Amino acid sequence: MKGVIAMKSEVVKLLNENSLISVEESMLEHPVHAQMGDLALPCFPFAKELRKSPTLIAQEIAEKLNSPLIERTEAVNGYVNIFLSRNGITESLIRKISDEGTEFGSSFTGNGGVVTIDMSSPNIAKPFSMGHLRSTVIGNSIANILEKSGYKTIKINYIGDWGTQFGKLLTAYRKWGNDEEVKAAPIQTLLRYYIKFHEEAELKPSLNDEGRAAFKALEDGDSDALALWKWFRSESLKEFQRIYDLLGVTFDSYNGEAYYNDKMDPIVQELDEKDLLTESDGAQVVELGEDMPPALIKKSDGATLYVTRDLAAAIDRKQTYHFVKSLYVVGNEQSLHFTQLCQVLSKMGYDWSKDIEHIPFGLILKNGKKMSTRKGIIVLLEEVLNEAIDLAKGTIEEKNPNLANKQEVAEAVGVGAIIFSDLKQHRKHDIEFNLSSMLQTEGETGPYVQYANARAHSILRKAGNVGELKIDEVNDFEWEIVKELNQFPSIVERSARSLDPSVIAKYAIDLAQKFNSFYANVQVLSDEVQKPYRLALIQAVTIVLGESLRLLGMKSPEEM
Repeated sequence: MKGVIAMKSEVVKLLNENSLISVEESMLEHPVHAQMGDLALPCFPFAKELRKSPTLIAQEIAEKLNSPLIERTEAVNGYVNIFLSRNGITESLIRKISDEGTEFGSSFTGNGGVVTIDMSSPNIAKPFSMGHLRSTVIGNSIANILEKSGYKTIKINYIGDWGTQFGKLLTAYRKWGNDEEVKAAPIQTLLRYYIKFHEEAELKPSLNDEGRAAFKALEDGDSDALALWKWFRSESLKEFQRIYDLLGVTFDSYNGEAYYNDKMDPIVQELDEKDLLTESDGAQVVELGEDMPPALIKKSDGATLYVTRDLAAAIDRKQTYHFVKSLYVVGNEQSLHFTQLCQVLSKMGYDWSKDIEHIPFGLILKNGKKMSTRKGIIVLLEEVLNEAIDLAKGTIEEKNPNLANKQEVAEAVGVGAIIFSDLKQHRKHDIEFNLSSMLQTEGETGPYVQYANARAHSILRKAGNVGELKIDEVNDFEWEIVKELNQFPSIVERSARSLDPSVIAKYAIDLAQKFNSFYANVQVLSDEVQKPYRLALIQAVTIVLGESLRLLGMKSPEEM
Protein backbone atom coordinates (compact mmCIF):
# COMPACT_ATOMS: atom_id res chain seq x y z
CA MET A 1 0.00 0.00 0.00
CA LYS A 2 1.50 3.36 -0.98
CA GLY A 3 2.88 6.00 1.41
CA VAL A 4 0.65 8.12 3.56
CA ILE A 5 -2.99 7.46 2.81
CA ALA A 6 -5.18 10.35 1.74
CA MET A 7 -8.02 8.31 3.17
CA LYS A 8 -10.95 10.39 2.06
CA SER A 9 -9.71 11.04 -1.47
CA GLU A 10 -8.81 7.37 -2.00
CA VAL A 11 -12.25 6.25 -0.83
CA VAL A 12 -13.96 8.88 -3.01
CA LYS A 13 -11.99 7.56 -5.99
CA LEU A 14 -13.13 4.01 -5.23
CA LEU A 15 -16.75 5.11 -4.83
CA ASN A 16 -16.72 6.90 -8.17
CA GLU A 17 -15.14 3.91 -9.91
CA ASN A 18 -17.50 1.34 -8.43
CA SER A 19 -20.93 2.95 -8.42
CA LEU A 20 -23.37 4.92 -10.54
CA ILE A 21 -23.09 8.01 -8.36
CA SER A 22 -20.71 10.95 -8.38
CA VAL A 23 -19.22 11.52 -4.94
CA GLU A 24 -17.27 14.52 -3.63
CA GLU A 25 -14.93 14.46 -0.66
CA SER A 26 -17.17 16.81 1.34
CA MET A 27 -19.95 14.19 1.23
CA LEU A 28 -17.97 11.72 3.34
CA GLU A 29 -18.56 12.01 7.06
CA HIS A 30 -16.57 10.92 10.11
CA PRO A 31 -18.90 8.88 12.33
CA VAL A 32 -19.08 9.93 15.97
CA HIS A 33 -18.66 6.35 17.22
CA ALA A 34 -15.93 3.96 16.10
CA GLN A 35 -18.39 1.06 15.78
CA MET A 36 -20.03 2.96 12.91
CA GLY A 37 -16.84 2.88 10.83
CA ASP A 38 -14.04 5.27 9.95
CA LEU A 39 -15.95 7.01 7.17
CA ALA A 40 -19.63 7.12 6.20
CA LEU A 41 -21.46 8.06 3.02
CA PRO A 42 -25.08 9.22 3.41
CA CYS A 43 -27.04 8.08 0.34
CA PHE A 44 -30.09 10.34 0.73
CA PRO A 45 -28.85 12.95 -1.81
CA PHE A 46 -28.81 10.28 -4.56
CA ALA A 47 -32.36 8.96 -4.06
CA LYS A 48 -34.09 11.36 -6.44
CA GLU A 49 -31.54 10.97 -9.25
CA LEU A 50 -31.44 7.15 -9.07
CA ARG A 51 -35.14 6.76 -8.19
CA LYS A 52 -34.27 4.31 -5.41
CA SER A 53 -34.48 4.37 -1.66
CA PRO A 54 -31.33 5.47 0.24
CA THR A 55 -31.34 2.07 1.97
CA LEU A 56 -31.17 0.20 -1.36
CA ILE A 57 -28.51 2.56 -2.77
CA ALA A 58 -26.40 2.03 0.36
CA GLN A 59 -26.68 -1.76 0.03
CA GLU A 60 -25.65 -1.70 -3.64
CA ILE A 61 -22.65 0.55 -3.01
CA ALA A 62 -21.51 -1.47 0.03
CA GLU A 63 -21.53 -4.68 -2.02
CA LYS A 64 -19.40 -3.18 -4.83
CA LEU A 65 -16.65 -1.59 -2.74
CA ASN A 66 -13.60 -3.84 -2.72
CA SER A 67 -10.05 -2.63 -2.08
CA PRO A 68 -6.99 -3.42 0.09
CA LEU A 69 -7.68 -0.03 1.66
CA ILE A 70 -11.08 -1.19 2.94
CA GLU A 71 -11.51 -3.95 5.50
CA ARG A 72 -15.30 -4.12 5.25
CA THR A 73 -18.42 -2.07 4.55
CA GLU A 74 -21.89 -2.02 6.10
CA ALA A 75 -25.15 -0.58 4.78
CA VAL A 76 -27.11 0.86 7.73
CA ASN A 77 -30.24 3.03 7.45
CA GLY A 78 -29.24 4.68 4.18
CA TYR A 79 -25.57 5.07 5.09
CA VAL A 80 -22.55 3.19 3.76
CA ASN A 81 -20.29 2.70 6.79
CA ILE A 82 -16.70 2.12 5.69
CA PHE A 83 -14.14 0.38 7.90
CA LEU A 84 -10.60 0.95 6.70
CA SER A 85 -7.81 -1.62 6.73
CA ARG A 86 -6.10 -0.75 10.01
CA ASN A 87 -3.08 -3.01 9.70
CA GLY A 88 -2.18 -2.05 6.16
CA ILE A 89 -2.61 1.69 6.69
CA THR A 90 -0.75 1.62 10.01
CA GLU A 91 2.24 -0.21 8.56
CA SER A 92 2.38 2.02 5.50
CA LEU A 93 2.17 5.21 7.56
CA ILE A 94 4.73 4.18 10.19
CA ARG A 95 7.21 3.22 7.48
CA LYS A 96 6.73 6.54 5.73
CA ILE A 97 7.21 8.61 8.88
CA SER A 98 10.22 6.52 9.87
CA ASP A 99 11.81 6.95 6.45
CA GLU A 100 11.10 10.67 6.10
CA GLY A 101 11.65 11.73 9.71
CA THR A 102 11.16 15.47 10.20
CA GLU A 103 10.57 15.86 6.45
CA PHE A 104 7.21 14.13 6.89
CA GLY A 105 4.51 16.66 6.02
CA SER A 106 6.83 18.76 3.85
CA SER A 107 5.74 19.72 0.35
CA PHE A 108 6.91 21.63 -2.71
CA THR A 109 3.76 23.75 -2.91
CA GLY A 110 5.77 26.98 -2.79
CA ASN A 111 8.14 25.85 -5.53
CA GLY A 112 10.95 27.94 -4.00
CA GLY A 113 9.01 31.20 -4.28
CA VAL A 114 10.17 34.00 -1.97
CA VAL A 115 7.86 35.32 0.75
CA THR A 116 8.92 38.42 2.67
CA ILE A 117 7.55 38.67 6.22
CA ASP A 118 7.52 42.06 7.96
CA MET A 119 7.38 41.17 11.67
CA SER A 120 8.29 42.15 15.24
CA SER A 121 9.47 45.76 14.51
CA PRO A 122 10.09 47.18 18.00
CA ASN A 123 11.09 50.83 18.47
CA ILE A 124 14.70 51.52 19.42
CA ALA A 125 15.40 53.26 22.72
CA LYS A 126 12.18 51.76 24.09
CA PRO A 127 11.74 48.47 25.95
CA PHE A 128 10.61 45.40 24.05
CA SER A 129 7.07 45.21 25.40
CA MET A 130 4.44 42.48 25.38
CA GLY A 131 2.84 44.42 22.53
CA HIS A 132 5.56 43.18 20.15
CA LEU A 133 5.31 39.53 21.22
CA ARG A 134 2.42 38.61 18.93
CA SER A 135 3.95 39.99 15.73
CA THR A 136 7.22 38.20 16.57
CA VAL A 137 5.90 34.71 17.34
CA ILE A 138 3.11 34.72 14.73
CA GLY A 139 5.52 35.88 12.03
CA ASN A 140 8.16 33.34 13.04
CA SER A 141 5.70 30.44 13.02
CA ILE A 142 4.25 31.46 9.64
CA ALA A 143 7.82 31.54 8.28
CA ASN A 144 8.47 27.99 9.58
CA ILE A 145 5.21 26.69 8.12
CA LEU A 146 5.83 28.29 4.71
CA GLU A 147 9.40 26.94 4.63
CA LYS A 148 8.02 23.44 5.23
CA SER A 149 5.63 24.06 2.35
CA GLY A 150 8.39 24.78 -0.14
CA TYR A 151 8.72 28.58 0.08
CA LYS A 152 11.85 30.58 0.81
CA THR A 153 11.10 33.12 3.51
CA ILE A 154 12.81 36.44 4.26
CA LYS A 155 12.08 37.63 7.81
CA ILE A 156 12.35 41.42 8.01
CA ASN A 157 12.58 43.26 11.33
CA TYR A 158 11.37 46.71 10.26
CA ILE A 159 12.86 48.49 13.28
CA GLY A 160 11.24 51.75 14.40
CA ASP A 161 14.42 53.83 14.29
CA TRP A 162 13.35 57.21 12.87
CA GLY A 163 10.94 60.06 13.59
CA THR A 164 10.47 63.16 15.70
CA GLN A 165 10.68 61.12 18.92
CA PHE A 166 14.40 60.79 18.33
CA GLY A 167 14.79 64.57 18.29
CA LYS A 168 13.11 64.60 21.70
CA LEU A 169 15.39 61.82 22.93
CA LEU A 170 18.51 63.60 21.67
CA THR A 171 17.38 66.76 23.46
CA ALA A 172 16.67 64.85 26.66
CA TYR A 173 20.06 63.12 26.55
CA ARG A 174 21.92 66.38 26.04
CA LYS A 175 20.11 68.00 28.97
CA TRP A 176 20.04 65.19 31.52
CA GLY A 177 22.04 62.33 30.03
CA ASN A 178 24.91 60.40 31.49
CA ASP A 179 27.12 58.06 29.42
CA GLU A 180 27.71 55.61 32.25
CA GLU A 181 23.99 55.33 33.00
CA VAL A 182 23.24 54.55 29.35
CA LYS A 183 26.03 51.97 29.13
CA ALA A 184 24.84 50.24 32.31
CA ALA A 185 21.17 49.96 31.32
CA PRO A 186 20.65 51.43 27.83
CA ILE A 187 16.94 51.04 27.15
CA GLN A 188 15.68 51.61 30.68
CA THR A 189 17.81 54.78 30.93
CA LEU A 190 16.81 56.14 27.52
CA LEU A 191 13.15 55.49 28.32
CA ARG A 192 13.55 57.41 31.56
CA TYR A 193 15.03 60.37 29.65
CA TYR A 194 12.19 60.22 27.12
CA ILE A 195 9.51 60.18 29.83
CA LYS A 196 11.24 63.10 31.61
CA PHE A 197 11.23 65.08 28.36
CA HIS A 198 7.44 64.78 28.12
CA GLU A 199 6.98 65.69 31.78
CA GLU A 200 9.16 68.76 31.39
CA ALA A 201 7.53 69.72 28.08
CA GLU A 202 4.16 69.95 29.80
CA LEU A 203 5.64 72.70 31.99
CA LYS A 204 7.84 74.21 29.28
CA PRO A 205 6.27 73.71 25.79
CA SER A 206 9.28 75.30 24.04
CA LEU A 207 11.08 71.99 24.70
CA ASN A 208 9.03 70.51 21.85
CA ASP A 209 10.56 73.08 19.49
CA GLU A 210 14.02 72.02 20.64
CA GLY A 211 13.09 68.40 19.97
CA ARG A 212 11.90 69.21 16.45
CA ALA A 213 15.06 71.18 15.77
CA ALA A 214 17.20 68.28 16.99
CA PHE A 215 15.41 65.86 14.67
CA LYS A 216 15.83 68.28 11.76
CA ALA A 217 19.58 68.31 12.47
CA LEU A 218 19.53 64.49 12.49
CA GLU A 219 17.69 64.45 9.14
CA ASP A 220 20.23 66.90 7.72
CA GLY A 221 23.10 64.60 8.69
CA ASP A 222 24.56 66.47 11.69
CA SER A 223 27.55 64.33 12.72
CA ASP A 224 26.99 64.64 16.50
CA ALA A 225 23.27 63.80 16.20
CA LEU A 226 24.00 60.85 13.91
CA ALA A 227 26.67 59.48 16.27
CA LEU A 228 24.24 59.53 19.20
CA TRP A 229 21.44 58.01 17.11
CA LYS A 230 23.73 55.17 15.93
CA TRP A 231 24.78 54.51 19.51
CA PHE A 232 21.18 54.38 20.76
CA ARG A 233 20.27 52.05 17.87
CA SER A 234 23.20 49.71 18.46
CA GLU A 235 22.54 49.43 22.21
CA SER A 236 18.85 48.79 21.58
CA LEU A 237 19.54 46.00 19.11
CA LYS A 238 21.86 44.31 21.61
CA GLU A 239 19.07 44.31 24.20
CA PHE A 240 16.51 43.08 21.68
CA GLN A 241 18.84 40.26 20.70
CA ARG A 242 18.71 38.79 24.21
CA ILE A 243 14.94 38.48 23.86
CA TYR A 244 15.13 37.08 20.33
CA ASP A 245 17.64 34.49 21.58
CA LEU A 246 15.20 33.42 24.32
CA LEU A 247 12.37 33.17 21.77
CA GLY A 248 14.62 31.37 19.26
CA VAL A 249 13.82 33.92 16.54
CA THR A 250 16.24 35.10 13.84
CA PHE A 251 15.94 37.65 11.04
CA ASP A 252 17.28 38.06 7.52
CA SER A 253 17.07 41.86 7.51
CA TYR A 254 17.06 44.66 10.08
CA ASN A 255 16.35 47.41 7.56
CA GLY A 256 14.25 49.82 9.60
CA GLU A 257 12.49 53.09 8.90
CA ALA A 258 15.76 55.04 8.61
CA TYR A 259 16.93 52.82 5.75
CA TYR A 260 14.21 54.31 3.53
CA ASN A 261 14.99 57.99 4.14
CA ASP A 262 16.65 58.49 0.75
CA LYS A 263 14.08 56.32 -1.04
CA MET A 264 10.95 58.38 -0.39
CA ASP A 265 11.55 61.43 -2.61
CA PRO A 266 11.69 59.23 -5.74
CA ILE A 267 8.32 57.72 -4.68
CA VAL A 268 6.75 61.16 -4.34
CA GLN A 269 8.21 62.13 -7.71
CA GLU A 270 6.83 58.96 -9.32
CA LEU A 271 3.37 59.62 -7.88
CA ASP A 272 3.54 63.16 -9.24
CA GLU A 273 4.67 62.02 -12.70
CA LYS A 274 1.77 59.56 -12.82
CA ASP A 275 -0.69 62.37 -11.93
CA LEU A 276 -1.75 60.61 -8.76
CA LEU A 277 -1.06 63.43 -6.29
CA THR A 278 -3.67 66.02 -5.41
CA GLU A 279 -3.54 68.85 -2.87
CA SER A 280 -5.75 68.80 0.21
CA ASP A 281 -5.40 71.54 2.85
CA GLY A 282 -1.80 72.07 1.76
CA ALA A 283 -0.96 68.35 2.00
CA GLN A 284 -0.26 65.95 -0.89
CA VAL A 285 -2.63 62.99 -1.05
CA VAL A 286 -3.65 60.14 -3.34
CA GLU A 287 -7.43 59.94 -3.73
CA LEU A 288 -8.78 56.40 -3.35
CA GLY A 289 -12.48 56.85 -4.11
CA GLU A 290 -15.58 57.65 -2.10
CA ASP A 291 -15.40 54.61 0.17
CA MET A 292 -11.78 55.08 1.24
CA PRO A 293 -10.00 58.00 2.94
CA PRO A 294 -7.21 59.50 0.79
CA ALA A 295 -3.67 58.27 1.42
CA LEU A 296 -1.65 61.10 2.96
CA ILE A 297 1.74 61.19 1.20
CA LYS A 298 3.22 64.51 2.35
CA LYS A 299 2.10 66.85 5.12
CA SER A 300 1.76 70.58 4.52
CA ASP A 301 5.23 71.12 6.06
CA GLY A 302 6.73 68.72 3.53
CA ALA A 303 7.23 65.82 5.95
CA THR A 304 6.59 62.34 4.56
CA LEU A 305 4.40 59.82 6.36
CA TYR A 306 4.06 56.10 7.05
CA VAL A 307 2.34 55.36 3.74
CA THR A 308 5.17 57.06 1.84
CA ARG A 309 7.78 55.06 3.71
CA ASP A 310 5.87 51.80 3.27
CA LEU A 311 5.50 52.46 -0.46
CA ALA A 312 9.28 52.83 -0.66
CA ALA A 313 9.76 49.68 1.43
CA ALA A 314 7.32 47.60 -0.66
CA ILE A 315 8.95 48.61 -3.96
CA ASP A 316 12.45 48.07 -2.56
CA ARG A 317 11.52 44.59 -1.30
CA LYS A 318 10.04 43.62 -4.64
CA GLN A 319 13.18 44.78 -6.46
CA THR A 320 15.50 43.11 -3.92
CA TYR A 321 13.76 39.78 -3.29
CA HIS A 322 11.35 39.33 -6.25
CA PHE A 323 8.76 38.02 -3.80
CA VAL A 324 5.71 35.98 -4.79
CA LYS A 325 4.01 37.18 -1.61
CA SER A 326 4.77 39.95 0.88
CA LEU A 327 3.28 39.58 4.36
CA TYR A 328 2.92 42.25 7.04
CA VAL A 329 2.33 40.77 10.51
CA VAL A 330 0.83 43.86 12.13
CA GLY A 331 -2.11 44.41 14.50
CA ASN A 332 -5.77 44.58 13.47
CA GLU A 333 -5.84 48.35 13.93
CA GLN A 334 -3.57 48.86 10.89
CA SER A 335 -5.96 47.23 8.39
CA LEU A 336 -6.94 50.56 6.78
CA HIS A 337 -3.30 51.53 6.34
CA PHE A 338 -2.48 48.35 4.41
CA THR A 339 -5.61 48.62 2.29
CA GLN A 340 -4.48 52.13 1.32
CA LEU A 341 -0.93 50.93 0.66
CA CYS A 342 -2.12 48.23 -1.76
CA GLN A 343 -4.52 50.57 -3.54
CA VAL A 344 -1.84 53.25 -4.06
CA LEU A 345 0.59 50.63 -5.43
CA SER A 346 -2.13 49.39 -7.76
CA LYS A 347 -2.79 52.93 -8.99
CA MET A 348 0.95 53.26 -9.63
CA GLY A 349 0.66 50.31 -12.02
CA TYR A 350 2.28 47.64 -9.85
CA ASP A 351 0.16 44.55 -10.43
CA TRP A 352 2.13 42.71 -7.75
CA SER A 353 0.27 44.82 -5.18
CA LYS A 354 -2.21 41.92 -5.07
CA ASP A 355 0.60 39.79 -3.61
CA ILE A 356 0.80 42.00 -0.51
CA GLU A 357 -1.18 40.70 2.44
CA HIS A 358 -1.77 42.13 5.88
CA ILE A 359 -1.67 39.42 8.57
CA PRO A 360 -3.69 41.06 11.36
CA PHE A 361 -3.81 39.99 14.98
CA GLY A 362 -5.68 40.96 18.13
CA LEU A 363 -4.51 42.48 21.40
CA ILE A 364 -2.92 40.92 24.46
CA LEU A 365 -5.23 41.73 27.37
CA LYS A 366 -4.61 41.60 31.10
CA ASN A 367 -7.75 41.38 33.22
CA GLY A 368 -9.72 42.22 30.09
CA LYS A 369 -7.82 45.47 29.43
CA LYS A 370 -5.21 46.44 26.86
CA MET A 371 -1.64 46.47 28.16
CA SER A 372 -0.51 50.09 28.17
CA THR A 373 2.85 51.70 27.38
CA ARG A 374 1.77 55.28 28.07
CA LYS A 375 3.65 57.36 30.63
CA GLY A 376 6.08 54.54 31.36
CA ILE A 377 3.41 51.98 32.33
CA ILE A 378 4.81 49.04 30.38
CA VAL A 379 4.85 45.25 30.63
CA LEU A 380 8.35 44.14 29.72
CA LEU A 381 8.50 40.97 27.65
CA GLU A 382 11.91 39.97 28.97
CA GLU A 383 10.63 40.11 32.56
CA VAL A 384 7.62 37.99 31.64
CA LEU A 385 9.79 35.42 29.85
CA ASN A 386 12.17 35.20 32.82
CA GLU A 387 9.27 34.79 35.24
CA ALA A 388 7.86 31.98 33.10
CA ILE A 389 11.26 30.26 33.04
CA ASP A 390 11.58 30.56 36.85
CA LEU A 391 8.10 29.10 37.37
CA ALA A 392 8.88 26.22 34.99
CA LYS A 393 12.13 25.57 36.81
CA GLY A 394 10.27 25.42 40.13
CA THR A 395 7.94 22.76 38.71
CA ILE A 396 10.94 20.75 37.43
CA GLU A 397 12.64 20.95 40.86
CA GLU A 398 9.45 19.57 42.39
CA LYS A 399 8.71 16.81 39.85
CA ASN A 400 12.12 15.80 38.54
CA PRO A 401 14.88 17.22 40.77
CA ASN A 402 17.56 14.97 39.25
CA LEU A 403 17.00 16.21 35.68
CA ALA A 404 20.42 16.89 34.15
CA ASN A 405 19.74 20.05 32.12
CA LYS A 406 17.16 21.84 34.27
CA GLN A 407 17.84 25.39 33.04
CA GLU A 408 17.67 24.41 29.37
CA VAL A 409 14.40 22.51 29.88
CA ALA A 410 12.95 25.33 32.02
CA GLU A 411 13.65 27.80 29.21
CA ALA A 412 12.04 25.49 26.64
CA VAL A 413 8.93 25.02 28.82
CA GLY A 414 8.58 28.59 30.12
CA VAL A 415 9.11 30.32 26.78
CA GLY A 416 7.18 27.60 24.95
CA ALA A 417 4.19 28.10 27.25
CA ILE A 418 3.96 31.79 26.28
CA ILE A 419 4.39 31.06 22.57
CA PHE A 420 1.82 28.25 22.56
CA SER A 421 -0.74 30.28 24.50
CA ASP A 422 -0.51 32.94 21.80
CA LEU A 423 -0.57 30.65 18.79
CA LYS A 424 -3.27 28.17 19.86
CA GLN A 425 -5.94 30.81 19.22
CA HIS A 426 -6.73 32.31 15.84
CA ARG A 427 -4.46 35.29 15.43
CA LYS A 428 -7.32 37.75 14.92
CA HIS A 429 -8.66 37.10 18.41
CA ASP A 430 -7.63 39.09 21.48
CA ILE A 431 -5.90 36.90 24.06
CA GLU A 432 -6.01 37.10 27.84
CA PHE A 433 -2.56 36.93 29.43
CA ASN A 434 -2.41 34.64 32.47
CA LEU A 435 1.00 33.15 33.13
CA SER A 436 -0.06 30.54 35.69
CA SER A 437 -2.69 29.02 33.37
CA MET A 438 -0.23 29.02 30.45
CA LEU A 439 2.19 26.86 32.45
CA GLN A 440 -0.34 24.19 33.48
CA THR A 441 0.70 20.69 32.47
CA GLU A 442 -2.93 19.70 31.93
CA GLY A 443 -5.33 21.24 29.45
CA GLU A 444 -4.65 22.92 26.13
CA THR A 445 -1.21 24.26 26.95
CA GLY A 446 2.32 24.13 25.57
CA PRO A 447 3.68 22.18 28.58
CA TYR A 448 0.92 19.57 28.10
CA VAL A 449 2.10 18.90 24.53
CA GLN A 450 5.77 18.98 25.56
CA TYR A 451 5.16 16.53 28.40
CA ALA A 452 3.34 14.14 26.06
CA ASN A 453 6.33 14.24 23.72
CA ALA A 454 8.81 13.72 26.60
CA ARG A 455 6.70 10.78 27.90
CA ALA A 456 6.86 9.14 24.47
CA HIS A 457 10.65 9.58 24.38
CA SER A 458 10.86 8.08 27.89
CA ILE A 459 9.08 4.91 26.70
CA LEU A 460 11.49 4.61 23.77
CA ARG A 461 14.52 5.05 26.07
CA LYS A 462 13.28 2.31 28.39
CA ALA A 463 12.49 -0.03 25.50
CA GLY A 464 15.85 0.38 23.77
CA ASN A 465 15.67 -0.94 20.21
CA VAL A 466 12.36 -0.37 18.41
CA GLY A 467 12.62 -3.70 16.63
CA GLU A 468 10.98 -5.16 13.54
CA LEU A 469 7.77 -3.61 12.26
CA LYS A 470 5.32 -6.50 12.29
CA ILE A 471 1.68 -5.61 12.85
CA ASP A 472 -0.79 -8.19 14.12
CA GLU A 473 -3.88 -6.26 15.22
CA VAL A 474 -4.24 -2.50 15.65
CA ASN A 475 -6.44 -1.64 18.64
CA ASP A 476 -8.80 1.33 18.92
CA PHE A 477 -6.34 3.55 20.83
CA GLU A 478 -3.56 2.90 18.31
CA TRP A 479 -5.94 3.48 15.41
CA GLU A 480 -6.91 6.89 16.79
CA ILE A 481 -3.22 7.86 16.80
CA VAL A 482 -2.72 6.52 13.27
CA LYS A 483 -5.64 8.56 11.93
CA GLU A 484 -4.28 11.67 13.67
CA LEU A 485 -0.73 11.16 12.35
CA ASN A 486 -2.12 10.61 8.87
CA GLN A 487 -3.65 14.10 8.91
CA PHE A 488 -0.36 15.94 9.52
CA PRO A 489 0.53 16.73 5.87
CA SER A 490 -2.94 18.15 5.21
CA ILE A 491 -2.79 20.11 8.49
CA VAL A 492 0.49 21.74 7.41
CA GLU A 493 -1.02 22.51 4.00
CA ARG A 494 -4.12 24.08 5.59
CA SER A 495 -2.05 26.12 8.02
CA ALA A 496 0.16 27.41 5.18
CA ARG A 497 -2.84 28.26 3.00
CA SER A 498 -4.63 30.16 5.77
CA LEU A 499 -1.42 31.62 7.27
CA ASP A 500 -2.77 30.53 10.63
CA PRO A 501 -0.45 28.77 13.15
CA SER A 502 -3.43 27.88 15.38
CA VAL A 503 -4.20 25.04 12.94
CA ILE A 504 -0.87 23.43 13.93
CA ALA A 505 -1.29 24.22 17.64
CA LYS A 506 -4.76 22.65 17.83
CA TYR A 507 -3.48 19.61 15.93
CA ALA A 508 -0.60 19.21 18.42
CA ILE A 509 -3.11 19.22 21.30
CA ASP A 510 -5.27 16.59 19.56
CA LEU A 511 -2.29 14.32 18.86
CA ALA A 512 -0.99 14.70 22.43
CA GLN A 513 -4.46 13.81 23.78
CA LYS A 514 -4.69 10.73 21.57
CA PHE A 515 -1.22 9.61 22.66
CA ASN A 516 -1.99 10.17 26.37
CA SER A 517 -5.20 8.17 26.01
CA PHE A 518 -3.19 5.34 24.40
CA TYR A 519 -0.56 5.58 27.17
CA ALA A 520 -3.24 5.34 29.88
CA ASN A 521 -4.94 2.30 28.34
CA VAL A 522 -2.25 0.24 26.59
CA GLN A 523 0.68 -1.33 28.44
CA VAL A 524 3.51 -1.00 25.98
CA LEU A 525 6.49 -2.26 27.99
CA SER A 526 4.87 -4.81 30.28
CA ASP A 527 2.96 -6.92 27.77
CA GLU A 528 3.86 -10.58 27.99
CA VAL A 529 4.50 -10.53 24.27
CA GLN A 530 6.28 -7.39 23.05
CA LYS A 531 4.69 -5.69 20.09
CA PRO A 532 7.46 -3.76 18.31
CA TYR A 533 5.03 -1.91 16.05
CA ARG A 534 3.75 -0.07 19.13
CA LEU A 535 7.22 1.30 19.75
CA ALA A 536 7.46 2.27 16.08
CA LEU A 537 4.11 4.04 16.42
CA ILE A 538 5.35 5.92 19.50
CA GLN A 539 8.48 6.89 17.61
CA ALA A 540 6.28 8.28 14.84
CA VAL A 541 4.40 10.31 17.48
CA THR A 542 7.67 11.86 18.72
CA ILE A 543 8.63 12.82 15.17
CA VAL A 544 5.31 14.51 14.39
CA LEU A 545 4.82 16.13 17.81
CA GLY A 546 8.38 17.44 17.76
CA GLU A 547 7.91 18.82 14.26
CA SER A 548 4.59 20.41 15.20
CA LEU A 549 6.26 22.23 18.09
CA ARG A 550 9.14 23.32 15.86
CA LEU A 551 6.70 24.83 13.38
CA LEU A 552 5.26 26.87 16.23
CA GLY A 553 8.74 28.09 17.16
CA MET A 554 8.99 25.90 20.28
CA LYS A 555 11.52 23.39 21.56
CA SER A 556 10.59 19.81 22.45
CA PRO A 557 12.71 18.46 25.33
CA GLU A 558 13.06 14.68 25.28
CA GLU A 559 13.15 14.54 29.06
CA MET A 560 11.21 16.66 31.55
